Amino acid sequence: MPAAPSAFRCRAFPQRSAGVLLHPTALPGPGPIGTLGAEAHRFIEALAAGGFTWWQVCPLGPTGYGDSPYQALSIFAGNPYLLDLRDLERRGFLTKAEVASVQRGTDHHTDYGRLWHELRPLLKLAGSRAAQALAPAANFQQFQIGHAAWLTAWCQFSALREQNGFTAPSTWTTTVADATLCAEAAALQFLFAEQWQALRAQAQRHGIRLMGDEPIYVSADGCDVRAHPQLFQLDALGRPTAVAGVPPDYFAEDGQLWGNPLYDWTAHAADGFAWWQARVHHDLQLFDAVRIDHFRGLCDYWSVPAGAPNARGGTWHDGPGLAFTVAMGDLPLVAEDLGLLSPGVDLLRKASGLPGMAVLQFGFGGSADNPHHPDNVTADRVVYTGTHDNDTLRGWLATASPEEQANLQEFLGAVDDVPSALTDAVLATPAICAILPIQDLLGLGTTARFNTPGNPQGNWTWRLTDSEFAALTRTLPAWRPRLAQCQRLNA
Repeated sequence: MPAAPSAFRCRAFPQRSAGVLLHPTALPGPGPIGTLGAEAHRFIEALAAGGFTWWQVCPLGPTGYGDSPYQALSIFAGNPYLLDLRDLERRGFLTKAEVASVQRGTDHHTDYGRLWHELRPLLKLAGSRAAQALAPAANFQQFQIGHAAWLTAWCQFSALREQNGFTAPSTWTTTVADATLCAEAAALQFLFAEQWQALRAQAQRHGIRLMGDEPIYVSADGCDVRAHPQLFQLDALGRPTAVAGVPPDYFAEDGQLWGNPLYDWTAHAADGFAWWQARVHHDLQLFDAVRIDHFRGLCDYWSVPAGAPNARGGTWHDGPGLAFTVAMGDLPLVAEDLGLLSPGVDLLRKASGLPGMAVLQFGFGGSADNPHHPDNVTADRVVYTGTHDNDTLRGWLATASPEEQANLQEFLGAVDDVPSALTDAVLATPAICAILPIQDLLGLGTTARFNTPGNPQGNWTWRLTDSEFAALTRTLPAWRPRLAQCQRLNA
């Protein structure tokens, strides 16, 4: 039977709705990476045609070693790799031949080698030209003034990183940022902001809301630790005394050693979590709602001694708790509360009035009260078939354990299309929102997996092919009655 209308309401989701998870890098198009260009705008139109309300993305920051959007070099800056080169050509910052030099053929995966050796120098050239052309423009000047709290630090960091051969900040010998390089970095951030706001305006015209993702931690080699060392657990030389991770779990038997510097929560609390308030409000200028990744770390966090070979030897420590969420106020946030949780995490989330998460792929093992099972998903959840860290739904079904297979059979009975039946089950839960990864929307297998936690190779490279994108735009309108039948819209 269809689920009853949800009684849960929050700032992020005023009514029950559904959306799609797709990081912009995975969009198709010419060149070595998906961008904020024409394909992104067409994707919004396709979502609207299908009756979806949300487009969820991974973090948009500039990536460093390992290319993970969850290890961005800045939690405020945008990734210049996402810039639409055709827009830069139209504005005169690149020539047609220059754009063509990196848009030969169609890449079916994100080629990070080409990004570094071909796209990065081209973007540097565009940034140089844009810095000169935009210097007298009032809107560019206003952008720099309005975002000076983070932009100045990012531009100096970006310049120094280039001047020091893109090595880790701990090895830098040049300490005075080149003004020309700073100007280039500022221009690229301005262009990113303009292109993103154009995309957001497109979304608003079509009734599509954008959901961002806020990694709880920042990169050890990034701008944020260098700009605000007093907010982190560092020694006298600026090195982390302990780093972040999680203990052994579903994804990794040795746990996950993320290596991010941990916060000095006492220092954050002393100024009312001002830095955190700034980053959340910055994200809410870009998005309609923001998911707080690893929400558990606000309740209690896993601290691993610096230099440990894996995360097994860590210990739990208290996080800032309710003081943090009270300081943030009533904002459209989602708590990513997956993994091994202490009882306090759920208490904190509920006291904060935030929706949590449920993931179908976690729902068919363990006890009968597994909160991820479709029958147990509650209204105060955003439910997913899988996240960016999971295998695709078809891939998971092919490798599910005997226990999971038996529980799936008991739940579904005899059905012709198991992935489709499970998708309908997710949509029919009383959750306040349902999110489907684009791979599951298209029924793709393991080769379309985006990230495998604990595996440092081969992640973040999957992209839609042109034919898959064409099929998506053709078939998405058929989802509108399917969503309505499951009472996902306007219930």
